[in-house]
Amino acid sequence: MNANTNAAGNAAGKSSIKKMVEIGMLGAVSVILMMFEIPLWFAPSFYKIDLSEVPVLIGAFAMGPAAGAVIELVKVVLHMVFKGSTTAGVGDFANFLIGCAFIVPAGLIYSKKKNKKRAVIGMTVGAVFMVVAGCFLNAFVLLPAYGKAFGMPIDALIGMGTAVNPAITSLTTFAVLAVAPFNLLKAVIVSVITLLLYKYISPILK
Repeated sequence: MNANTNAAGNAAGKSSIKKMVEIGMLGAVSVILMMFEIPLWFAPSFYKIDLSEVPVLIGAFAMGPAAGAVIELVKVVLHMVFKGSTTAGVGDFANFLIGCAFIVPAGLIYSKKKNKKRAVIGMTVGAVFMVVAGCFLNAFVLLPAYGKAFGMPIDALIGMGTAVNPAITSLTTFAVLAVAPFNLLKAVIVSVITLLLYKYISPILK
């Protein structure tokens, strides 16, 4: 009985260590991908898309939504360590919440029944949550934080949006016409890449 208990304990310990290593590895890959940013034509220059959510979503599918949230946290913390923060951590915290708004629902839905259909449903629901959370956090947290960090009034930030899209005249239109499509596009790109890569990477993680 003791031998069986010890064996089970050793197996559980090895599994936990393996999971921690995989979370750290995926978090590190996410940080690297976060450094490669692509500007978009419909949003101000400080909105740039990256693929850092791909490893996070793969981790959430392979190890569950909680692991996905931890990978997201590792990504944000490492990014702050290596590049610092221009918003005293507020923008980074918002980045974490927006990422989790996409990753956690997708991972949770997929974990109930792991097949391609559930993955697509999960990513679709996650995309909706990400868009809503992104609009709210940008309008009420991130944009005011950017304005304070750079000594810019909100009107100046809105003006940067107006410069790329004359229809952007307020925080609401900024969120709807710049932030929402930005997050939707990112969710779609991340989802497509994850679908293409997951079947090749998941056996390694498992």
